[in-house]
Amino acid sequence: MPQLSLARPKGEVRAVALVLHGGQENSTRPVRPGNMAALRMRPFAWSLHSAGRASGLAVARLRYDLRGWNGDLRSPVGDARTALAELTGRFPGVPFALVGHSMGGRTAIHVADDANVRAVVGLAPWIEPGEPVRTVTGRRVLIAHGDRDKITNPQSSEAWARAAADFAESISYVTVRGEQHAMLARASVWHRLCTGFVLGALFGSSLEGTEGADTANIVTKALAGEPLLVV
Repeated sequence: MPQLSLARPKGEVRAVALVLHGGQENSTRPVRPGNMAALRMRPFAWSLHSAGRASGLAVARLRYDLRGWNGDLRSPVGDARTALAELTGRFPGVPFALVGHSMGGRTAIHVADDANVRAVVGLAPWIEPGEPVRTVTGRRVLIAHGDRDKITNPQSSEAWARAAADFAESISYVTVRGEQHAMLARASVWHRLCTGFVLGALFGSSLEGTEGADTANIVTKALAGEPLLVV
C-alpha cells in the first residue's frame, strides 16, 4: 500500500508540498521503507519544511506501493492522485506544489492537472515522448536537470519544457552544471532551487534563508518565468 507521511507547520496550514520519489521502468516489487529512491527525497522534504513551516507550509512525502512505472499501468500516478485527494480532504482550499525526482517528476507532470496544484518542480525528471503538456496549464513550473545525467535525458526535459511553455503560466528549465542523476555533487544547489521556487510560487516571495548566493538570482529568474537558465 502507498504510504503518506506529513510534516505540519507551526500553525495553520496555508499550502502543501507533495514530494514524489523516483523508481524503475518496470517492477511490481513493493517500495520498502529503506528504498534509496524514497530516502533521496528526505533532504528536499526537510528543506521545504524547515524554510516553510513558519509560513504555513505542510510537507507530505509519498512512498508508492510499487517500485515501477509499469507501462500503461503508470503505477505511481494512481498513488499520487490518491495522495492528493487525501491531502485535499484534510486541507481544503489551499494551494499545492508537486516536487518530483526522476520517475517522481514524470508522475508530477501526469497529476499536475489536479485542481489544487499551483506549482510543479521536476528534478532530473524521466521524460518520454508523448508526455502530457496540457496538465500544467496555468501552473508555474521549474525543471532542473544535471548536464552529466546518464540515467534520464536532459535534452528530453528541455524539449518537454519548450512544448509545455504554450500552456503553463510560466516555465523555466535550469541546467545544473557538473551534476548527475543522484543530485549529490551540488546537493545544496538542488535544495535551494527547489525550496526557493516552491515558497515563491506558493507564498508570493522566497523566504530568507532558502537561497544561497549561487542560486538566489536563478530562483528569482525562474519565478519570473525566464525559460533557460544555468547554475
